Amino acid sequence: MFTPFFHRDAERLLREPLPATLDHFGLSFTTRQQEWLTLSGDGYVVAVSQAEDSHQRRLARNLNELLQELRVAQAGVQILFGFLLSIAFTDRYAHADDYVRVTHLVTILFAALSIALLTAPAAWHRILFRRGRREDVIEVANRFAIWGLANLAVAMTGTVLLLAEVVVGGPWAIVLGAFAALLFGTLWFALPIRERNRDSTDEDEPEDEEDRGE
Repeated sequence: MFTPFFHRDAERLLREPLPATLDHFGLSFTTRQQEWLTLSGDGYVVAVSQAEDSHQRRLARNLNELLQELRVAQAGVQILFGFLLSIAFTDRYAHADDYVRVTHLVTILFAALSIALLTAPAAWHRILFRRGRREDVIEVANRFAIWGLANLAVAMTGTVLLLAEVVVGGPWAIVLGAFAALLFGTLWFALPIRERNRDSTDEDEPEDEEDRGE
C-alpha cells in the first residue's frame, strides 16, 4: 500500500526518471512488465500499467468532449424553453384556439424532457464521482444525449409549427412544420448515421476481401 503525498510531492516524483521513482516505492522496472505512476484525484500516487493509463486518459477525453457537446445543446434548449413559457403569458395566447394550446403544451413537454435528458449526465457524473464508473457514465450519457437531441428536434419542430400557425395559419403552417422536422432529422440524425454506416462498411471491406481470397 502506498503512502499518501501532497500533490506537489507527487508531481515532483512523476518528473523524476522512471527507475528512480519506482525504486522509491519498491517497484522493479523490467522490459517485460512496465509499471507507470499516476496521480489520482485524492492525492495518492498509484502504479498502473501503460495500457490502463492510456485507457483512463481516453475515457477522460471522451467524457470531456461529451460534456462540451451537452453544454452547446443545453444552452439552446434552455433558451427555447424560456421562450415557450413566455408565450403563455401574452395577451394573444389568451384568445388562442385549442389547436394552438395543445401544440404549445406538447412542445413544452418535449422541451422539458430534452432538458432532463441533456442534464442527466452531469448528475450521473457527480453522483458516481470517484467510484471507478467513468466508462458506465459515458455509455449512459451518450444514450441520454441522443435521446435528448431527438426530443429537442421535436420541440423545435413544434415551435416552428406553433409560430407558423399564428403567423400564416392554414396549410402553410403544416408545410413549414414538416420542413423543420425534415431539416432537423436530416442534419442531426440521417447524415451522421449515414457517415457512421459508411465507416463501418469501409472497415469491413478488407475482411471481406480476405474471406474471398480463402
